[in-house]
Amino acid sequence: MRRFKRTLVAVALAAAVVGGTAGWASGNAQRPVTGPPPGSAAWRADGSLGRPLPDPATASPARVARFFAELTPRQRQRLLRRHPLVVGNLDGVPVALRYEANSLALRAEHDPRYKRLAAPGRQILAFDPRGRGQVAEVYGDLAGARHVAVVVPGSGIDAGTFDRTKDRYGTPAGMAASLRAATGDRTAVIAWVGYTTPVGVGLDVATGDLAEAGAGRLARFTRGLAAVGAAKPVLFCHSYGSVVCGLAAHEVNASDIVVFASPGMRAGSVVDLHTEARVWAAKNSSDWISRIPNVEFAGLGHGADPAGPAFGARRVPAAEARGHAGYFAPGTDSLRAFAAIAEGRATWPRTTWPRTTWPRTTWRGTTWPRTTWRHTAQSPVAHTPATPVTPGGTR
Repeated sequence: MRRFKRTLVAVALAAAVVGGTAGWASGNAQRPVTGPPPGSAAWRADGSLGRPLPDPATASPARVARFFAELTPRQRQRLLRRHPLVVGNLDGVPVALRYEANSLALRAEHDPRYKRLAAPGRQILAFDPRGRGQVAEVYGDLAGARHVAVVVPGSGIDAGTFDRTKDRYGTPAGMAASLRAATGDRTAVIAWVGYTTPVGVGLDVATGDLAEAGAGRLARFTRGLAAVGAAKPVLFCHSYGSVVCGLAAHEVNASDIVVFASPGMRAGSVVDLHTEARVWAAKNSSDWISRIPNVEFAGLGHGADPAGPAFGARRVPAAEARGHAGYFAPGTDSLRAFAAIAEGRATWPRTTWPRTTWPRTTWRGTTWPRTTWRHTAQSPVAHTPATPVTPGGTR
């Protein structure tokens, strides 16, 4: 009966969104950018090297990496100058060459939204001006880092807004910079806006269409990281981005998938994701997403709550986060936990335990003194002090 009531509430909510704001929602409906990079037709027709170039639509990132490994520096530069948007967006191309190609492409852009992206020193791993614009920026040394993380954003993010100064920790750029700093600059973090995100509140947010289009792009992106020798990444998936990660989970090359402020992953449990990656979830009670019913009906809604006890994800403490965009704010327990996960220092056994006893969190190299547990309607939540101490150390 309770599930039936929740379904009715969800359907009523969806109806209010779709019916009550139909004109506005329809006007903000997005068409996903898919397919190979812009300029691919000219790339395929290019015979300047006397050999076929790998087809961006069909060649795997591993195949692309082998092709570029066989080229001379002069040949690489020739392709970069002739096809910067292809070289800059093609997964499997050497990282440094992609930075150079995207810098060239950005300097040729006349859209004022992208002017700041061409600034010296920025490491733009992908730039696609189609639609609202897509971009990926690297913070740190991607080629040399032992640990890599990828931030997958939610609604309202594109190449023009991914690094906005307003709502800093709600943007992928702000999250990436905060996570890198929390790891002592030891982790390379990628702010990845490689899919068309929803805009506003409407059908795009309630359905999985844009997420499905983004899932394939995210999976290919992670295979591209592997092809150039980067460490297997941890995915940090915010809000609607967790829907993307849920649909991509079975094919992404990732060690961990961390979802936070999630409306659902279009799966009933961790088992349904069919992934070997460890799955983590964080949600704070002050986050408005906590008040959205977690159901899926007639294609609307995204299913079970990943932070709920029945889903089976490892729960990340988030008692100190505030609102929908506060999980990466400096000093929060969620950011400390994220940093530990990014560096492979966090373990949280996903086991069955008696109702009267709760599992203890283990952060390798770090202990959280005076940890207590309380039971909530969703799952046990760890309360940790603001400052961790190391074994044998002092606060």
